[in-house]
Amino acid sequence: MTCEHAQEIIALAVFGELPDESRPQLELHLSQCEACRQELQAVEALAKAMSLLPAEEPTANLMARTRMKLADALDAMPNAGWLLRFCQGFTQGMGKLRAAPVAASALLLAGLGAGAYGGYRLGAHEHQVSEVDFLQHAMTSATAAEQIASVSQVIQQPQSGTVEVVFNRLEPDTIEGSPNDPQIRHLLLLGAQNRLNAGVRDDSVGLLAEACQAGRVCDDEPTRNALMVALLYDKSSTVRMKALKGLQPYVPDDMRVRDAVLEALMKDPEARIRTEAIGLLTPVEADSSVRQVLHTVVDQDDNPEIRTASQQILDNVPQVQ
Repeated sequence: MTCEHAQEIIALAVFGELPDESRPQLELHLSQCEACRQELQAVEALAKAMSLLPAEEPTANLMARTRMKLADALDAMPNAGWLLRFCQGFTQGMGKLRAAPVAASALLLAGLGAGAYGGYRLGAHEHQVSEVDFLQHAMTSATAAEQIASVSQVIQQPQSGTVEVVFNRLEPDTIEGSPNDPQIRHLLLLGAQNRLNAGVRDDSVGLLAEACQAGRVCDDEPTRNALMVALLYDKSSTVRMKALKGLQPYVPDDMRVRDAVLEALMKDPEARIRTEAIGLLTPVEADSSVRQVLHTVVDQDDNPEIRTASQQILDNVPQVQ
């Protein structure tokens, strides 16, 4: 098995969609290839991070609008051909999407995209340019937010309280506004998920964390989820520290945030992040799960200062009779 083939089916293995006959070959290749093992770990981390977010199904209105747009575009086509068959299959597939599992839905969409590209290559010499234009229009005729591909730069304007976000649709675009603006916040959430640009991820998580510390935007679940994912899985200690500080106001009342901070205290490789986590847990030191983790840290942490800080908190907690 080549590395290229292995990396193509790793996602299938992680989501439980890989056929049994292919699994032994993949496992054998992974035992011999460090690069593919790292790819597997990255996909597993992504799957675990995605599990923190609620699974959302397409709304009935979105499904209806999509079908209507496809139907109108089909009526306007001059000639029938492979593109018509593709769009009809796409419409039928969208009708089945609501009942499909998450992994199967992702594979369905990937297959449809691959089929569109392959059909375009095969029919390029047989059909008019108008059909290609129709395909591009059909695949991109959604709301402005749904057309955003990625966030490429985040610039905080000094002394103004506004943020400039450069993001990509079909071509780079820019929007400017306050971090409290829902559209800016949506772009910052996308920037916090940017795995290719560490600077954008750092700036986005930092701005979200600052807004949360100020008590402005963290009441919505997606923002807290983004900070928890950054705290537990980001490779940058700077990003993890910013995310941790942004979650501070919600440790007393949000059990999921508290659990994320406890996991960071147990597993984060940076001593300064574990120390910061101890400070965040002080208001809930009497909680049984917090006491249990602190006892574990006292017994097992390699850093004597962290062990001492944990013991001091435990010493101040009234003993449970």
